[in-house]
Amino acid sequence: MRVEELSFTHLDRLTTPLGLYEHSLGTAPRTEHGFCVDDVARALVVAVREPDPATPVHALAETYLDFVLASLRPDGYVCNRRRIDGTWNGKPSADDHWGRALWALGTAAANGNDPGRAVRARAGARLAMRARSSWPRSMAYGALGAAQLLRAEPDCTASLRFLSDVRRVLPRPGPDPTWPWPEDRLTYANAVLPEGMIVVGEALDDDSIRDDGLALLDWLVALQQRDGHLSVVPSTGWARADRLHDGVVGPVPGRVGFAQQPIEVAALAEACRTAYVASGDGRWLEVIEQCHAWFLGANDGGALLCDPTTGGGFDGLERHGASANQGAESTLAWMSTQQISLMPDVVGAR
Repeated sequence: MRVEELSFTHLDRLTTPLGLYEHSLGTAPRTEHGFCVDDVARALVVAVREPDPATPVHALAETYLDFVLASLRPDGYVCNRRRIDGTWNGKPSADDHWGRALWALGTAAANGNDPGRAVRARAGARLAMRARSSWPRSMAYGALGAAQLLRAEPDCTASLRFLSDVRRVLPRPGPDPTWPWPEDRLTYANAVLPEGMIVVGEALDDDSIRDDGLALLDWLVALQQRDGHLSVVPSTGWARADRLHDGVVGPVPGRVGFAQQPIEVAALAEACRTAYVASGDGRWLEVIEQCHAWFLGANDGGALLCDPTTGGGFDGLERHGASANQGAESTLAWMSTQQISLMPDVVGAR
């Protein structure tokens, strides 16, 4: 089973002129939780990547871009949470939401469907690149945006400086071949770390960090295989210390991890497409197919993790099956994974 067309129905249901509701109860938005940059940035990426966006998708992209730009502060830091009355809650920072904001702004800047929107996004991306983060994932997300901006502006010195700083921050693989991961624990959105290494290496002509990223992604993919389908790192994570007596870490018989989060699958699909573009190796396309299939039932529970009619994504794979709720993060994880599987270079090589 394949789903060959994105549906924006559920995403539109979660969206208001002020933003994108973070949570839902079933398909109904939970308005009391308000909005966050984390999700709106993901939504902006998906909306602007549509090759021929219809008028409703164009309007969604404008809403999401307005939101992300409004979250930026003069020093480049970003407020994450917004109340339903439009006011912002909490201090600006350079946590993951900042990195995702930069990723989204760079992606919008590089997209040619709307020149006016691209100009606004470029200005926002340059502003966000004034900040730096001490968190590797935040910087890795930021690298995705800076690399996109560099595509739009090949002489952008701010992007090159930012990517050079990311190269210094991203941890490199360790010497243990059974656990080369540069952290003691696999946590969330893990694939963005090797993806960040790949885009930095490509942008700066640094084969060393590029090859480290490809090798680390290869290890991460192999770790999350079970019986021909993906069995991704659960929300509780996997640690180096979790090894069994035979040195195995990850999805081994009788050791399925729940709850599995769609963001892990989406991050893996994004990274594998980046790896394919960088290397031309068709094995990354096979993993993208696995990511798409995970949402359609090729997972540890045999459960459907998406609503192909509305475009909604279920919030996680639990022991009893799929969560009934269709929040923004999971919906966008499904939509972005589907979108990647339908990109012309991926389809053409299938």
